[in-house]
Amino acid sequence: MKAHIEHTITVNASIESVWAVLTDFDQYNAWSPTIKQFFSAPRVGQRSKVRLEQPDGPSMTMNPIFLDITPLKVLRWKGSLFVSGLFDGEHYFMLEKKTDQETVLIQGEYFSGVLVYFFRKMIYGVTSNGFKSFNEALKKQVENRNIL
Repeated sequence: MKAHIEHTITVNASIESVWAVLTDFDQYNAWSPTIKQFFSAPRVGQRSKVRLEQPDGPSMTMNPIFLDITPLKVLRWKGSLFVSGLFDGEHYFMLEKKTDQETVLIQGEYFSGVLVYFFRKMIYGVTSNGFKSFNEALKKQVENRNIL
């Protein structure tokens, strides 16, 4: 079984400003409602533990492998629950330049594995809402930083 969720938001800031906040991994705990901590700096092809806390939902520490970190474009990782094939998620952030001072942030995740069917209520509920909350918090963080 497979599932996919995706949320988009327009940030009133340059793509460089959005990327700077998205990749300032040490500061997530100060503003992010869902992704609380990166235990080490992400690098393509390597794992980095990440602490997730969904508002009104579960908390967990995962150890995803980072698949793509293309500056000003993509941040992508893949994680698994216990073992690959049980419940996997390929998470992504994509940035698109709309204008010099408008950037589209797209956050999504492809879920696969035998347990997806049993977690679909959480995926389309708590997890999806968490993505919306994260996007709104990132927008606020970037836009407030640009005012200073």
